[in-house]
Amino acid sequence: MSADLERLTAEFEGFQARIRQAEARFSGVGQMQEQLAELEVVAISPDRSVRVVAGAGGAVKDIQLTPDALRQAAPTLAAAIMTTLREAVAEAVRRQVAIVDETVGGELGANTSEHVRQAQAEAWAAGAGTATQYQPSQPRAARSDDDDFSHDSIYGSRG
Repeated sequence: MSADLERLTAEFEGFQARIRQAEARFSGVGQMQEQLAELEVVAISPDRSVRVVAGAGGAVKDIQLTPDALRQAAPTLAAAIMTTLREAVAEAVRRQVAIVDETVGGELGANTSEHVRQAQAEAWAAGAGTATQYQPSQPRAARSDDDDFSHDSIYGSRG
């Protein structure tokens, strides 16, 4: 009976040691979550007319335009907004991944930061020759105030 008890005690102690190791490995998760919640990246266009703030997950928190921005042609302004937005979001993603790698990347055997940088470089290289040009949308047919909208769908088809 004492051999069984010793074996069970050893297994239990091994289990407790693994729990302590896991707790030590992931002790920074709470701090990581705080850092991610506070993450903000600001990107400014070269002419300083567009400012974009992005957060964790690439969430766009703010876009600001100067009066000079509003004097630009629509295609120029659209391009400046999109370029600045992409820069802010890309940097926010890089910083987010760096925070995660710093906290748990080594424990998981992952270097996610390098994968993200490589994927972003490939995406930008692929899109470099295909700059999006502003295309105004087609004007909608005017409707009178007394049209019945009860059968319209928010998804654009009548039903």
